[in-house]
Amino acid sequence: MRLLTDAEDRAPEVNIVPLMDVIFAILTFFVMTSLLLSRTEGLPVNLPGASSGKSQDQTKIVVTIDPQGAISLNRQPTDLATLTPKIEALGAKNEGALVVINADEKVGHGQVVAVMDRVRQIPGVKMGIATKRK
Repeated sequence: MRLLTDAEDRAPEVNIVPLMDVIFAILTFFVMTSLLLSRTEGLPVNLPGASSGKSQDQTKIVVTIDPQGAISLNRQPTDLATLTPKIEALGAKNEGALVVINADEKVGHGQVVAVMDRVRQIPGVKMGIATKRK
């Protein structure tokens, strides 16, 4: 005759604590990855909204115009007179580069058009305007 011990009386159980640790680690990975993917390249400005905006995957040169009208190229302050040679120098390194204009929605239309005119004079460089989704 066989006697039952305490260990044999209990039903088998699954310990889910290690599973929860793994799930939280995976969740943390996805949250951090999504934050890195949604990062903007230019300086923080209030972009105008557009429902027809498309994402671009080319090499980007970012021109930012802040609410006061100050211009910066890849986060470095510049002015309208030296903008063209600096973009040409960066464009020579990156064949077919895309120049993205991040203009604050409060910046005057004339300032944005002046920057766009300078960019369009550079051969072999494409231009885009940054917007936020509505």
